[in-house]
Amino acid sequence: MIHEIDFSKGILALAPLAGFTDLPFRSVVKKFGADITFSEMISANALRYGSEKTFKMITKSPLETPYIVQIAGSDLVSIKEAVLALNDIEGIDGIDLNCGCPVPKIISQEAGSSLLLNLPHMQKIIETIKTYSNKRYTSAKVRLGFTTKIPEEIAQACESAGVDFMSMHGRTRAGAYKAEVDYQAIARARASVKIPLIANGDIVSYEKALHVKEVTGCNSLMIGRGAVGNPWIFYQIKNELTHVDKTKILEIVLEHYDAMIDFYGEKGLAIFRKHLHTYSKGFREASEFRDKINRIEDEILMREAIATFFAQ
Repeated sequence: MIHEIDFSKGILALAPLAGFTDLPFRSVVKKFGADITFSEMISANALRYGSEKTFKMITKSPLETPYIVQIAGSDLVSIKEAVLALNDIEGIDGIDLNCGCPVPKIISQEAGSSLLLNLPHMQKIIETIKTYSNKRYTSAKVRLGFTTKIPEEIAQACESAGVDFMSMHGRTRAGAYKAEVDYQAIARARASVKIPLIANGDIVSYEKALHVKEVTGCNSLMIGRGAVGNPWIFYQIKNELTHVDKTKILEIVLEHYDAMIDFYGEKGLAIFRKHLHTYSKGFREASEFRDKINRIEDEILMREAIATFFAQ
């Protein structure tokens, strides 16, 4: 079954985020307001060679429609084989090419944001995905450039290679996650192409979402790190709220915890601690709570501790 994405109304997308946007996290933000979810960044090589761990990473929740898998790579043969592997998996609505990851390990493989140094090769990769994929959508996630801002050139290269839509993070690779996000540059990219362009970068509140839409001219937004410790941001933007009620925060935190236990089993409790450390920021007695949950090993006791703390 094909799931169409209605860009005319504007959509909210969860960005791929290594170590965070696993199935439990994606299912929660999808339930509470995200329109599209993307998998964590997946190595094309790992897909090509049938890594069991990798295939578990792309398992999706029944709630996730539309669902896009993001791949990273540079070698055309690996990209083709990765696409053919994904073709056999139902429930995936599109394949996204990572052209933005700034991590040195990915750069050294000439993947991620290093593709912005070689736009003709980036286009060949997109064309390879488009040629071999049986999925509805082909997309790309990019930055403004590697060291120099060339947003129009990048957007036009993606469009002419055949992407159905793209998302743009408003920093260069050199800007990593620290530099000021240049929303004007995203606006220039959007004005230079006809395909839908999703704005990304430092969207941390409903007010900021309105600001980004206004400056970029994009009616679709993608949120990544702004959702870490704050997954209710999708609910907030969707419902045009300046403030999220504590009862809703508790509901979302418990939903996330239950999803982690369902997906990871016993390991889910330990993995969830990092989320609780960020969720508890700004609450009274947060440090005492963090000390307490670091020592709890029982799933039921942990759930009770969460419920008590966030109900305060």
